[in-house]
Amino acid sequence: MNTADIRADVSGVVAGPVAETPNALHIQSPPGAAWSTINAAEAVPGVMTPLTASAWGPACEMCIRESFYAIGALTKELRKISSDPETCVTAPFYGRMAVRVDFLCKIGDLVPGQNGGSIARDVFGFVPPGYVSNPSYKRLPLVATRYPRSLWSTTKLVRRQRVETDRWWRREIAALPSMNLGQAQRLLQQAVPHFQRMIADHSILVVCAMQPAYEQLAKIAATAGVDPTALVRGHGEHEENVVLEDMWAVSRNRLTLEEFLLRHGYHGPSEGEAISTSWREDPTPVIRTVEQYRSMPDAQAPFADRDQDAAQSRAAERALLAAADGPLGRVKTRLILKFARTYVPMRGVGKVSYLQSIDLIRASARHIGVLLTAADRLDDPDDAFYLTDSEICGSLVSDPTADLRSVVAERRSLRQRYLGLDLPTVWLGQPEATVRQAIDYSDHKELTGIAASPGVVTGRAVVVLDPSEAEVEDGDILVAYTTDPAWVSLMFLSQALVVDIGGLMSHAAVVARELGIPCVMNTGIGTKALQTGDTIRVDGSAGTVEIVHRSAHDEGEG
Repeated sequence: MNTADIRADVSGVVAGPVAETPNALHIQSPPGAAWSTINAAEAVPGVMTPLTASAWGPACEMCIRESFYAIGALTKELRKISSDPETCVTAPFYGRMAVRVDFLCKIGDLVPGQNGGSIARDVFGFVPPGYVSNPSYKRLPLVATRYPRSLWSTTKLVRRQRVETDRWWRREIAALPSMNLGQAQRLLQQAVPHFQRMIADHSILVVCAMQPAYEQLAKIAATAGVDPTALVRGHGEHEENVVLEDMWAVSRNRLTLEEFLLRHGYHGPSEGEAISTSWREDPTPVIRTVEQYRSMPDAQAPFADRDQDAAQSRAAERALLAAADGPLGRVKTRLILKFARTYVPMRGVGKVSYLQSIDLIRASARHIGVLLTAADRLDDPDDAFYLTDSEICGSLVSDPTADLRSVVAERRSLRQRYLGLDLPTVWLGQPEATVRQAIDYSDHKELTGIAASPGVVTGRAVVVLDPSEAEVEDGDILVAYTTDPAWVSLMFLSQALVVDIGGLMSHAAVVARELGIPCVMNTGIGTKALQTGDTIRVDGSAGTVEIVHRSAHDEGEG
């Protein structure tokens, strides 16, 4: 595809039978705006379907604005979601969701004790070129009153939502097979705004507590020469830990596969994309991993060394307090430590609620697709994902004369073209899409990234693009573009993680620290420069990946 073809595809309007429908997968950027797909790609990897874009677009916009409004850094006017591309802070480009980093930097400077550059670096691994932090205290009075109130109320709210959403998800998943079209449409109409609310409240906690808690802990730990990961490991129940321990329990016949899927079946590869297949629909990846776990000795059970972790944590805490500046310094240190141990593990709590909501979007849309296929209006149940949520629940589907097949065919073709394009992970203004081409990285001897979890290991690299098809053995080094909770069972088998995109608060980084394994984030080209079978040395403290030996496969085929 040449440049002219690419521009024709992204004019903002899909041609043909849906000419009046805006392209849900691409917009034009304001000049000079700084964008990043890094954090968004963790949640919504790859090129979205129109249904996914119609749910995630408002959700991303809402979660950023609500988060900074909740802590007092954003005005009521800026809290409002706008459809104007000039003022939006999230947007799709060639089917990939992106976040406007320059906006976050400016707002981050309004949060006392933080700066926009730190937020951009930790969340996106990228600070816009030329950006100079300019912290301001002009909204301090409002932040001082709203911040604690929002933190307290949202913490209780997210924990309650976790329980209520789980009950709702279980009930509706069980009821769906017997639903008619109208009932399934009503469920989808409930699931989309519920998902948007869940991710907004989750994001409030990320901005209010999780990101600043780890940042402050890292600062005082660096001053004391203490590893911050040792201070928080084993404190609080991470949701990913529960998935891992339950999967191990299945391998030991202490839990049935059916019960595991009832608890965790909403997970699956690319779980932020509605068209993907969850574990409850296809448990093959779970069964394969369970069989691997069966061959492992009991001594290798997840978190079997909790006593050792606890001892290391106590030693790190003593060193941290010893380095504090007097009695007041020790009080401050204890408060920061308690704050971090309370909120860093909560990263997965709100995530479960919005992932279960996405699974209800997935389930209801797929069921609607089954019904429309049976009615001879679609050719395949998954065609439903090429309609937006308003179209599925509105006049397009309700009108028996509407040509759904033409709409789906046009959008499938557009998405297929986007899948053949590469985008930079960060850019200014309009991104330059390029036709995907193979690039020779054989001359690379070392990759650099963000030091996300300490330790040094050498082992066999396994490049994984789809966790449902992965063949990771105990002790391998997992190399991925990005990860989500569906990857945690593979992470447990790995002795280190190397990830293309992300920062210190990215999913892989948080899980690596909890597992106590080295992790290098944001290498940019790890999945392209490395091949399965390469011997690599991962230094999670320095943020480097050394290629010790290229695999025989690579040497033989060039």
